[in-house]
Amino acid sequence: MSHDGFIPYSLPMIGEEEIEEVLDTLRSGWITTGPKAKEFEREFARYIGCRHAIAVNSCTAALHLALDAVGVGEDDEVVTSPMTFAATAEVIRYFKARPVFVDIDPVTMNIDAERVEELVDRRCGESRSRVCNPRPKVIIPVHYAGYPCDMDRIWAVAGTYGLKVIEDAAHALPSYFNGKIIGSTGDIACFSFYATKNITTGEGGMVTTDNDEWAERMRIMSLHGISKDAWNRYSAEGSWYYEIIAPGYKYNLTDIAASLGIVQLRKADRLWRRRTRIAELYNEAFKELEELETPAAPPSIPGSAPSGLEVKHSWHLYVIRLNLERLTIDRGRFIEELKERGVGTSVHFIPLHIHPYYRDTYGYKPEDFPVAYETYRRIISLPIYPRMTDGDVERVVDAVVSVATKFRR
Repeated sequence: MSHDGFIPYSLPMIGEEEIEEVLDTLRSGWITTGPKAKEFEREFARYIGCRHAIAVNSCTAALHLALDAVGVGEDDEVVTSPMTFAATAEVIRYFKARPVFVDIDPVTMNIDAERVEELVDRRCGESRSRVCNPRPKVIIPVHYAGYPCDMDRIWAVAGTYGLKVIEDAAHALPSYFNGKIIGSTGDIACFSFYATKNITTGEGGMVTTDNDEWAERMRIMSLHGISKDAWNRYSAEGSWYYEIIAPGYKYNLTDIAASLGIVQLRKADRLWRRRTRIAELYNEAFKELEELETPAAPPSIPGSAPSGLEVKHSWHLYVIRLNLERLTIDRGRFIEELKERGVGTSVHFIPLHIHPYYRDTYGYKPEDFPVAYETYRRIISLPIYPRMTDGDVERVVDAVVSVATKFRR
């Protein structure tokens, strides 16, 4: 990347290996869901250490299929974080179910597990001996930026009341909680391979589970509720006959996209190490800058999270928080100043409860989830991706320090 040009917020790391794999698929004559998609699923399941991995065309599709598999229906409640992308809550509304937001932890920006426990206890009654059904039915923890949620506490309360846990792991490849990779434990986990993610297929996703029944349901529902997919019907081993057993969806991943994923997955650990190194460079450069706070991170990787559990951060995002009381400008102006210095940024996220749909549908006010709202007003996501050189990182650091010192109060 040229040091004279603009440093975008994100760029994918696509090499000749990915290009050759895609060309091989194009030459094969099989470009929709077929042998490459199946290979990607097998390799992903092996990487995660789970029984089943179902490749789909987005993490949104994965979340939708997961909620369908566990039986979410109209008027059920699904507990999740307001500090997430649109997809996490919109899939809940597909079922006419209700998203129930819980405020975030001020340090990790993940859903506050203690507040989750308090809410579920309150909703389900004081007696821990009875199963709460059907409200609430599912918890969707979002592993924000790649820092795992406190899953032990979430699994504990879910187990007490018979709730299912569907992990929004869009940011969490590879992230570890208590020494185990996200997606290898619990009920269901949903991953994203969007262009900005740690590995990419352009658009795409994966859903993982050890539950045979859920896996079969999600696989069938991912392609129109048909009992056999195109590969099984049109390959030499297949048959023309199929049955529609449910009104499904069109969520299958193409072999073209899977070709990218196969090669990207082989590089996942190497790409993670580069992201980690960039995060370390940022942390070191910003540690004395009083105008901002660096992201929460385990003291070492692998290391100990605040709870004392072994955690590995995927570093999908590097999110700084401005100390606005020390600055003469707001977050919007800070972003514009960085842009003028050749640095692209983003904001993750605008909390869902302040968007018009959720505000108007449920009557939310910004202060209903004060930690998420106040955090949102201060956050900026800096570039962090493997194509960045150390020189690029230095330019970002110089730009951030320049703006912070120029507008220091």
